Amino acid sequence: METAIIIGAGPAGLTAAYELLTKTNIRPILIETESQVGGLSKTVNYKGNRIDIGGHRFFSKSAKALNWWLDFLPLEASTAPGPFRIQYHQQSTELNADANHKGTGENVMMVRPRKSRIYYRRKFFDYPLQMNGRTISNLGLPKMAKILSSYTRSKLFPIRPEDNLAEFFINRFGRELYETFFRDYTQKVWGVPCENIPSDWGRQRVKNLDIAGLIGHALRSFLPGRRPDNRQDYTSLIEQFLYPKYGPGQMWEAVAEEVEKLGGKIHFNTSVTGLRGDGENRFVTLELLHHPDGKVSTITGDYFISTMPMKELVGGITGIPLPDSVRTIAEQLEYRDFIIVGILTSGLSPENTNEPLNDNWLYIQDKQVMAGRVQLFHNWSSYLVKDPAKSWIGVEYFCNEQDAFWQSDDETIKGTAIREMEMIGILQKEQVLDAVVVRVPKAYPSYYGVYSRMGEIREALDKIENLYLVGRNGMHRYNNTDHSMLTAMEAVDNIASGRKDKSNIWDINIGDEYHEKG
Repeated sequence: METAIIIGAGPAGLTAAYELLTKTNIRPILIETESQVGGLSKTVNYKGNRIDIGGHRFFSKSAKALNWWLDFLPLEASTAPGPFRIQYHQQSTELNADANHKGTGENVMMVRPRKSRIYYRRKFFDYPLQMNGRTISNLGLPKMAKILSSYTRSKLFPIRPEDNLAEFFINRFGRELYETFFRDYTQKVWGVPCENIPSDWGRQRVKNLDIAGLIGHALRSFLPGRRPDNRQDYTSLIEQFLYPKYGPGQMWEAVAEEVEKLGGKIHFNTSVTGLRGDGENRFVTLELLHHPDGKVSTITGDYFISTMPMKELVGGITGIPLPDSVRTIAEQLEYRDFIIVGILTSGLSPENTNEPLNDNWLYIQDKQVMAGRVQLFHNWSSYLVKDPAKSWIGVEYFCNEQDAFWQSDDETIKGTAIREMEMIGILQKEQVLDAVVVRVPKAYPSYYGVYSRMGEIREALDKIENLYLVGRNGMHRYNNTDHSMLTAMEAVDNIASGRKDKSNIWDINIGDEYHEKG
């Protein structure tokens, strides 16, 4: 029997393993560095309180991905009693919510309402930004006049050529709106000015928010007989999403269980330290380091599917000729690391508002604090918090492993998160009951530096016949979970059919059909 060695047991790796087991006679063996599956989509359990790292809404324009999820975790009947549809701007995707995809009990998907807002100057704004009565009232007429004037100027005199992310935002939203809502947050996420990030990132992640339409809606909202916040006029938001009862890790634990039941194997606490080739264009073995005993071993395979960071992959290759330039580019690839601080409180006390905090996320637009976002885990699912009477939040920081903040001890980081949340009026220190720090290295592949030469790495690695790159870090591309799964599915289809050209894998997450608008 042929064997496929899969590096990483996150969404892409586990999807590849399951697809191999159900479509081919190839046995998958997964190599996972950590002690649990899920990768960036794992759920961390801290004293019965669960942390969703980065937040994972389960939605997709791909019916294939949606129904794949429901094969493992059916819709909870009580939250989706009838047909369920995810609505996009002028488009909808309907789930196959038949009897086979509905269930009760613990292993289910819930239908959850989506709500995220921007927290700016201690006021709440819709996210994605809506030019409605609330926004105009919060900003004030003088600020709105500047935004409209700036937007008009950007439409009349766009920056050409559009080379960087700052120019991308200015051309679409105007300089005033860019500096108010986009510049500082984006710099928090990536750690560099928007001028240093290629405009490609914007084209991939910000899909043509219709500012003109929103402004028109805002003006119409003040006409007699018009409701100021009639969202039926504009449906760019995904109003609902699917979510596993106990967090995203529950999905991947269910997939892993099925993979092992079907004959696959997962090696936990094991790192890949080297990849040996046959001297030409095929891999033969992996070199492994087992934790914590430090034992070293090798494993052979017929196919190799990698989700590991491309920088580490290329650095570990021997026995296959690669241009020195490719190795140099890979060594210089950059990543953005991530810290999330879980804070358990007796309650939250946002200032200057009587509104309940029923958001999934709050985007923090405040230069005085390092925090970029706040997750409210109890709003994703009440089952993420052990005591439903408590509030359980995650304060998110984007940083680099070399930063002093990353290298600080846990008590310092917890203290910073609590102090910053008190500073912006989200909670009071006296309300805090417990806290925990989770570090996630290489959470986001960066789109700056040598990224412009990624094509050279792709070309060299695609020539390795039995190597398939899938997932976010495997392809050094900011994929969502469904995109990562679809790349794995394409890779398995290529293996099954004998297709040598891998362009179909790279085409995932390129066209507009893969993207959410807004």
